[in-house]
Formats: sequence, C-alpha cells, structure tokens
Amino acid sequence: LGTAPAVWLYCTQLAHSAGAAMTTDRDELKQLLVDANNVVAFTGAGISTESGIPDFRSPGGIWTKYQPIDFRDFMGSEEMRRESWRRKFATDETMRQATANAGHRALARLHEDGKLKALITQNIDGLHQASGVPDEAVIELHGNTTYATCLDCGERHEIAWAKQVFSDDETIPSCVVCDGIVKTATISFGQSMPEDEMLRAQDATLAADLFIVLGSSLVVYPAAGFPIMAKQNGAKLVIINREPTDQDSLADLVINAEIGATMGYVVGVN
Repeated sequence: LGTAPAVWLYCTQLAHSAGAAMTTDRDELKQLLVDANNVVAFTGAGISTESGIPDFRSPGGIWTKYQPIDFRDFMGSEEMRRESWRRKFATDETMRQATANAGHRALARLHEDGKLKALITQNIDGLHQASGVPDEAVIELHGNTTYATCLDCGERHEIAWAKQVFSDDETIPSCVVCDGIVKTATISFGQSMPEDEMLRAQDATLAADLFIVLGSSLVVYPAAGFPIMAKQNGAKLVIINREPTDQDSLADLVINAEIGATMGYVVGVN
C-alpha cells in the first residue's frame, strides 16, 4: 500500500508528459501553417472513418465482406454490373448519412483563409465538398461515389435515379443520352487512374511549401508517391495518422492522433 502514492504520481506525470508532447506537436503544426504560403492536403480513409464511414481495407471494412469487382469483369459481365449496383445500394445508406467532421471543416477553413491551395484525396465520399471546399480545389484520385457517369459519353447521372431504375427488378441503369454503360464515378480495380487528376495532383504537389497527410496509410501507389515528391521538392511534410506509416521517417512532423481533434485545435474549429 505504501507504494500506491508513488505509482499514482508516476502515472500522473506520464499522462501530463504525453499531453504536453501533444500540445507541442499541435503548436508546431500551427507555426508551420503560419509560415506556409501554399498548403496542400492529402487525405485518406482515416479522416472519413471519424465520420462513421468504414475503411475499405480494415477489419470489418467493405472489402472484408465483398471481394472487389475488377473493372474488366464489370465491363465484360452483365451480372457483375448488377452485383456492383447491389453492393452500392446495400452500403449507400451509411455513406449518405455521414457528415463532415472537424477535420474536414478545418481544411475548409484553411482554404477559406487562403492557406490551402489544393486538397488531394483518396476518398470517394464527397465530404470535403460538403464541408465547404469548392469542387475546383478538390482533386479526387479515386473518383466519387455520390454520383454516376456514363462510360461512353460521360453524362452525369444521379444515384437516386439509378436506384429507382434498379429497385423494382434489378434493371441495370443505362445512359439516358446514349444507352451506354453507367457506373458510379469511382475508380475500380483494373481501371486506369484519372490522367487529368493525377497531373493536377502533381502540379499542386510541386507548388506546395507545406504538404499535410491526413489519415492515409500511404501504402497505395501511385497516390502515396505525392508526399515523397513534395518532400523531395523542398516542402515541409506533416503526417497526421492514428498509426505509423512507412513515410514517417521522411516527415518533419508526425502526429499519431485523431485528425478531427488535432486539426480542430490547430485551426480553431469544432
């Protein structure tokens, strides 16, 4: 019993030390933002899991329930296209109910203040736009699941329309303009990365003086090459992620913490 106060004191000091380190990291990020003129953010699934959207790759994520459908199978098989729409509508409610969190809102504030020049994202949920970042500032490397497009003529189709077409007898939606194949506006396995978006991301990365990674494990290439490109071009590199990444050793600052709490504190949003 005599050692209990000492143990309590040690634990209290340890907790205080961890809290002080977190505050120091956040304050360092604040200063980096003050000093920067051209901030580029790079976001992954970790920022959206804080809004309740499951990570595709993590245990319990969509890919543990469904084997991804390859783009070639989607194009070559009517049944695979039908299965793709089944999965879309089975998981759509979670996506539609999700709202932007403090991490999204902090980035929107940085853009509004003129600091954030571009936002490169691996996410497909449209939450950056919902938080107030304009379309022209968001570079979606993996597309967007909140609408669909015709793969032949490029016509945009709304998900509500596709669901109505599909709901009665699983009729596969086809383009109202050219009768072409309609697909959610996402990039599937086996599908080429969007060339224009990749070029935009490269240009933005090379213009950055501060490059902030938020919620990406940095394992999916070529997208994960952009932080390396930024660092090699002289930008400061910050990585905010709950778990370590393979690029932590390159970073000027690494914060292993919740994105919403971190960015909310740094930028001053709830």
